[in-house]
Amino acid sequence: MTMTKMEDEAAAGLDSGEKRLNELGYKQELRREMTLFKTLAISFSTMTLFTGITPLYGSSLQYAGPSSLVWGWVVVSFFTWFVGIAMAEICSSFPTTGSLYFWAAHLAGPRWGPFASWCCAWLETIGLISGIGTQAYAGSEVLQSIILLCTGTNKNGGYFAPKWLFLCMYVGLTLIWAVLNTFALEVIAVIDIISIWWQVIGGTVIVILLPLVALTTQPASFVFSHFEMSPDATGISSKVYAVVLSLLVSQYSLYGYDAAAHLTEETRGADKNGPIAILSSIGIISVFGWAYILALTFSIQNYSYLYDPTNETAGAFVPAQILYDAFHGRYHNSTGAILLLFIIWGSFFFGGLSITTSAARVVYALSRDGGVPFSTVWRKVHPKHKVPANAVWLCSAICILLGLPILIVNVVFTAITSICTIGWVGGYAVPIFARMIIKENNFKPGPFYLGRASRPICLVAFLWICYTCSVFLLPTYYPLSWNTFNYAPMALAIALGLIMLWWVVDARRWFKGPVRNIDGQNGNV
Repeated sequence: MTMTKMEDEAAAGLDSGEKRLNELGYKQELRREMTLFKTLAISFSTMTLFTGITPLYGSSLQYAGPSSLVWGWVVVSFFTWFVGIAMAEICSSFPTTGSLYFWAAHLAGPRWGPFASWCCAWLETIGLISGIGTQAYAGSEVLQSIILLCTGTNKNGGYFAPKWLFLCMYVGLTLIWAVLNTFALEVIAVIDIISIWWQVIGGTVIVILLPLVALTTQPASFVFSHFEMSPDATGISSKVYAVVLSLLVSQYSLYGYDAAAHLTEETRGADKNGPIAILSSIGIISVFGWAYILALTFSIQNYSYLYDPTNETAGAFVPAQILYDAFHGRYHNSTGAILLLFIIWGSFFFGGLSITTSAARVVYALSRDGGVPFSTVWRKVHPKHKVPANAVWLCSAICILLGLPILIVNVVFTAITSICTIGWVGGYAVPIFARMIIKENNFKPGPFYLGRASRPICLVAFLWICYTCSVFLLPTYYPLSWNTFNYAPMALAIALGLIMLWWVVDARRWFKGPVRNIDGQNGNV
């Protein structure tokens, strides 16, 4: 048998995703054993049903009332589909772990590719690492409410965790996710399978049970058409500004579906299953998320009481107060509320675990191409578990540093959320813009191809991303002070300024974007 014939037979037995990976110049290094369902589970867990809506529900409701919050979800979901569809087409063509970073490099061409991949990689890295922090912070917030209700509520001497303990919970969650991510990928995949059922079953239980348990429910006119601003609490008197801010909860919740793309080198048939996982995640979250918002809003017992600092949850966490009012009103105890809060907390736990997985994969991919200081350390794959363990711990360490200001300021979550959204969603814009302007004959489509619809879809997606990033730079409360100032613009300006300075001074001379590890001429590694 000739060598050519042997190579042809070997190629014929390759997974379609691995074959495309080899065509792009990369050898298979990670285990390719994840099915569509497992990939969907991780993507779904990264978006999560509760983790986006729950922490920002109270503030978004306060800006402009229920109607703006409810219909805002529908509007944001509509535009999110444009972003998801655009990304699915690109994912089908480039099924690599580097995902956005790799896409940007190849779509921008040899001249602009290195700079495009540099910007995209660092935006995505910033977004994902701060995303771990959002999950850890919000998870600690839910745990704080659970402890308060378990020990007697704010009115009956319950224990409200102080800042130092809150920080300990934040750090503890981050470390647990790092430990779990050092095990074999199968462990993470199994946990994420549990996660998808946890959220689907738990979400269904909350959506159905909460309105049934509540002694009274708000009329449809209140939920779908009531507009109410709170200028005394927010300092915002402009209706347009209030509506814009009320949509933040939806914009923060409806991203993360690129997690499926980060795992394409570990997914069977990734050129087909990657796009399916991206679009399926958006569809599931769009429907379940709206149902969750409706369940919370219909179940409100006393709108003004939700924000009272003397209420049972200290006015610190509006969803917890809604759950408490419903169950205490019906059963005269808080057990049901605690159980549902535990379901929500589980969603934060699973979400943080998945984001840690995705963040580590991006750092690994960038390190593999020399784009991170001390790249040789962060690109190492654990010899036994075949996971980028060093990258996992780097992400976790930076996340812990982001949380240290919890001890001295009250706007940490606002800043981390803004940094996360701008970095994460901003990273989407680079490859989508490049796809929009690339000559069609230079684009090799995968199984999921939009044809002539590609450019208009990419244009809408790009403009929506620009708008989303802009609104997360805005102040969310007035008058401005150290306790209300959104310092995300300052933090991002410093971080991105240093990254761009590094590019101009040094990196542009040697950074070429994704580095092939297969010889394009003969297929040798």
